Amino acid sequence: MGNPKVVLGVSGGIAAYKACELLRRLTESGHDVRVVPTASALNFVGEATWAALSGHPAGTEVWETVHEVPHVRIGQAADLVVVAPATADMLAKAAHGLADDLLTNTLLTARCPVVFAPAMHTEMWEHPATRENVATLRRRGAVVIEPAVGRLTGKDTGKGRLPDPEEIFEVCRAVLARGTADADLAGRHVVISAGGTREPLDPVRFLGNRSSGKQGYALARTAVARGARVTLVAANTALPDPAGADVVRVGTAVQLREAVLKAAADADAVVMAAAVADFRPAEYAAGKIKKQEGRDPAPVALVRNPDVLAEVSADRAREGQVVVGFAAETDDVLAHGRAKLRRKGCDLLVVNEVGEDKTFGSEENEAVILASDGAELPVPYGPKETLADVVWDQVAARLA
Repeated sequence: MGNPKVVLGVSGGIAAYKACELLRRLTESGHDVRVVPTASALNFVGEATWAALSGHPAGTEVWETVHEVPHVRIGQAADLVVVAPATADMLAKAAHGLADDLLTNTLLTARCPVVFAPAMHTEMWEHPATRENVATLRRRGAVVIEPAVGRLTGKDTGKGRLPDPEEIFEVCRAVLARGTADADLAGRHVVISAGGTREPLDPVRFLGNRSSGKQGYALARTAVARGARVTLVAANTALPDPAGADVVRVGTAVQLREAVLKAAADADAVVMAAAVADFRPAEYAAGKIKKQEGRDPAPVALVRNPDVLAEVSADRAREGQVVVGFAAETDDVLAHGRAKLRRKGCDLLVVNEVGEDKTFGSEENEAVILASDGAELPVPYGPKETLADVVWDQVAARLA
């Protein structure tokens, strides 16, 4: 079958140099990459660089090697087209079907999944013309990744920064794995919680858990790859922001509740993958609790934290909203899971067995997805992205 064929389109923004890192990750992972820059992009990174890194010529014009009909053949042969960076000008041309160079012709002839990774100043990203162009592309099934927030050119800071190339690569990998141009979550807003809450005991100590956030981040990446607008509520994670997700950072269960309820107000689906502490210390010590010789420490009184999953399930912000919970159990996994599903009132509950060497911090997971109608779907041991895609399959079916 050969290596997957990827077209890397590069348009004329200062972030063009970052596409070199994306190209390296694609080629090193076994993809056959053809770089198609615009003429403006070559002002930032020269043609020789693209040719050397990809092993293919990197022309910009339809008039080069005319006998090979490159303006048609490149798009026809591609398994994926990714444009990174995608400038406001490129998004406008793609949305309106303009074809004045090799890249825009390639976009018109491609019948494979297309991913755009925008990069521009905040004012350009927020302009109504750009927003309408993005909406048009998404309606047609293209994946348009939300840009990151950070330092732009000059002294400016804001939304419009090209996401980390490694995270763009993960989106591309997820899109290729699905092997379809059908972005079945396009136009949907999904909210995902990830990580583990920490409940402070004093300025240096807290009650916490072993959750790394990797499953929640996998859910975010796969949702982006399926066209969704993603809000990721991240509790105490040390992972890079998934490309295309709006990340809200929280620490405690109370903070997580506030962030989830705010984001869920217009969400089509809420997936509670975070490990939320059931209890928190009743009192917070303003100073470090000191060890006293010859005396046992005073007992730590605990109070209940809000049950965010049950609250979201019981008081859905909009009709048809799908709510998914996660249950980490150590014994009688399915029995506890079925009881929790009834108690929480969610549509789906992903149940898995956890322990010191199971699930937490791992790249793999296995689970059983329990549904409120009594259905049970086992998901065998494998990458967390695989479980995430199965969860979104179930969510998409209910949204449809």
